[in-house]
Amino acid sequence: MGREALHDARTVRALVGSVAEEFELIGRELRIMEVCGTHTHSIARAGLRQLLPPGLRLISGPGCPVCVTPISYMDRAVALARRPDVIVATFGDLQRVPSSTSSLEVESAQGARIEIVYSARDAVELARRHPTLQVVFLGVGFETTIPTVAASLEEAEREGVENYKVLVGAKLIEPPLQVLGKDPELRIDGFLLPGHVSVIVGSGFYSFLEEHLRLPGVIVGFDPVDILMGILELTRQIAAGDPRVSNLYGRVVSRDGNRPARDLVHRFFEVVDVSWRGLGTIPNSGLAFRSGYAHRDASRIEVDLDPPVEPAGCRCGEILRGSIEPPECPLFDKGCTPMHAIGACMVSSEGTCAAWYRHERHRLAGREGVEA
Repeated sequence: MGREALHDARTVRALVGSVAEEFELIGRELRIMEVCGTHTHSIARAGLRQLLPPGLRLISGPGCPVCVTPISYMDRAVALARRPDVIVATFGDLQRVPSSTSSLEVESAQGARIEIVYSARDAVELARRHPTLQVVFLGVGFETTIPTVAASLEEAEREGVENYKVLVGAKLIEPPLQVLGKDPELRIDGFLLPGHVSVIVGSGFYSFLEEHLRLPGVIVGFDPVDILMGILELTRQIAAGDPRVSNLYGRVVSRDGNRPARDLVHRFFEVVDVSWRGLGTIPNSGLAFRSGYAHRDASRIEVDLDPPVEPAGCRCGEILRGSIEPPECPLFDKGCTPMHAIGACMVSSEGTCAAWYRHERHRLAGREGVEA
């Protein structure tokens, strides 16, 4: 399909009509979860929820890496930033994510050395320029981002940049899909699978969906037509009772993915149990440094930490699980906005609350207590 067709109104109308026909054959509510923050924003921006038949629900899952990062991680990042011998290097989204008592943005205003970088390699360069300080990169992300962190570590090892450290916050996509796919309360019928992650892991990675969960999954791109084609494929599979994993993003995603990138990650990291915001600790769902690279582990830098405290009233965790939609949070648009975010789901450019606030608030006009 040419690029022009991805935005063609007639193509959109035809796909919406086909989805409606398949949905009518199924004869019950469908719950389709997307697990990519970019998909969440594309769906909201294009108004796809309004185009689909009532009863076909698109649910946002834990696809925003900043959002699923637990508050305990941010507490440690803030504590590191308060050390006079540390420079914290981070992507912009994390700067405003609240910790239990502060944020990196607040700490920066109070004199902490916090640098916004555009890649992990930028953090290595920062370490070169400041050899007497410890430069800590906040390594948050899914399989898409982790190889770039590993590449920065390879560079630091090769060039002897000893003061470069990483505070690992890496997450793996399979374990939460297993948890959510089995959740009887969520009743997920199928998954729109993340395009960027799939470039690394490959389409063959998702065989567990059909083999263990008996759920369909579709890898799609990020244009409205891409997403609608994925929804149509899911409804067809559900109607036929034939759950499979389909790759509709073949122009970018191969079956085997990027094996060299995965090998590089394996060199530096091992799989461990980690905590997710809203999902708790999930076995084998994250990464930690292998013992041979413990000297790069910023979590070994000594800091004082109190028990983590979540923002009062924030229901970001339930939103990440798909249990509620953003307007069901009592703080949504009532003190919690992109300019004054209380929860991580409103901070991040990939967050579900941010997507609803920017693109879907018009749907809420007239509801009690919510202004358009």
